[in-house]
Amino acid sequence: MLLKHFFLNKIAHSSYILAGKKTCAVIDPQRDVEIYIEEARNRGLTITHILQTHLHADFVSGHMDLVEKTGAKIYAPASADCAFEHIALKEGDQIDIEDMRLEVMETPGHTPEHIVYTVTDLSRGNKPIGVFVGDVLFVGDVGRPDLFPNRAEELAGKLYHSLHDKLLKLPDYCEIYPAHGAGSLCGRSMGAKWQSTIGYERLYNSALQIKDRQEFIKSLTTNMPPAPDHFSRCSEINRAGPALVSSLPGLNGLAPSEFLDKLHDESATLLDVRSYAAFSGIHISNSWHLDLKGNFPTFTGWVMPPDKPVFLVTDGHDDAIEAVTWARRVGIDQITSYLQGGIVTWATEGFKSDHIHLVSAQTLHDQITGSSDIVLVDVRAPGEFADSHIEGAVNIPVAELRTRYSELNPEKPTYLICSTGNRSSLAASILKQHGFSDVYNVAGGMTGYSAAGHAKQCNICVNPHGPRYAQIQQSS
Repeated sequence: MLLKHFFLNKIAHSSYILAGKKTCAVIDPQRDVEIYIEEARNRGLTITHILQTHLHADFVSGHMDLVEKTGAKIYAPASADCAFEHIALKEGDQIDIEDMRLEVMETPGHTPEHIVYTVTDLSRGNKPIGVFVGDVLFVGDVGRPDLFPNRAEELAGKLYHSLHDKLLKLPDYCEIYPAHGAGSLCGRSMGAKWQSTIGYERLYNSALQIKDRQEFIKSLTTNMPPAPDHFSRCSEINRAGPALVSSLPGLNGLAPSEFLDKLHDESATLLDVRSYAAFSGIHISNSWHLDLKGNFPTFTGWVMPPDKPVFLVTDGHDDAIEAVTWARRVGIDQITSYLQGGIVTWATEGFKSDHIHLVSAQTLHDQITGSSDIVLVDVRAPGEFADSHIEGAVNIPVAELRTRYSELNPEKPTYLICSTGNRSSLAASILKQHGFSDVYNVAGGMTGYSAAGHAKQCNICVNPHGPRYAQIQQSS
């Protein structure tokens, strides 16, 4: 038995190859599947099985692309009602791959249809060595149950049963292989390790220390982080069977005049993926800004419309390709063109551009301690804001600013702050689209502001994946 782990940063997704001597399975594959095909080829393996633990909410899965390229069979939960050809699995089903045996347990909670696969290496013994837990159990955390409207308490109760009456009945030495790690919003505070054991999680997983069922449900249905928009779309995309990557439109570089013509279409969406410093200096009016080097896929899935053509401004062709790849991973498939030569060619053609004021932490401090009449908007999540913020700041999480901009006065100078400057730059681009002209982004965000000695350090900004259950229970 050989286990190969793959980790996709930014969305913190873990997938796996489980291999024997000649054949292998891919568990919870990402959308661009060449990494699995190349790994199998290099090891002389044939991909014969594609195993899904659940209908992933935070990314578009690669099961259909793997079928197209390998002819392998898809195995998925029977209760998922998948629309594509697959082998439907329920409690107690077994899958044999050479001398390995996988057994299915139904473990609803994170999603209604969730299953896990225990794996036994029959060449060594008859007890499970590990379990592919999907998103029901993580290193240091458990799956969030609040992704389905009006079903959070019901699913939290099922999650308690799945954990305490099923997974925790496995031997302490049994390894767990989750589908996500630190950085994912499928949980609240996952650890950075990619695997653990049942025994270790039993002892030290904060969520599992809550033995009372009602307290467990309460802990997972209050003060949860907001779920991005694409979480409500990707599950259905994966159920129906995602469009093959080979069928998606190609990417074209357009000269500035051609690019301008495309932007006249009212359905067109303009996305600038350069750094926030570059975007602040010069950008095309009505652009969205999402820094490619930041948490690009999460916020692309969160704020970009999935059914409209998207046109890119980048620092070059390679960045355009990278942006398209990340966007497709979260179901944004309509990126068709980018500005050839970047913003410099736009400027040298003499076309209209805009800018955002970029200010330092010290400049902000001078403004809020002086006599200036400004508005300071903190666009971090509520948990970050509660941990540390500047007195007088208004907290509007960046994604909510799409509708809550109307709560602000466009006639006043508006300063925007997040943890580093990336989310606040997105926020600035949103306000500019809605007629705000005097907009300022605080470079370095609260991290820089606290480093300058003007506020206490935000623990969540510094350690976004640290344990938080104790904090949450104390505040609730």
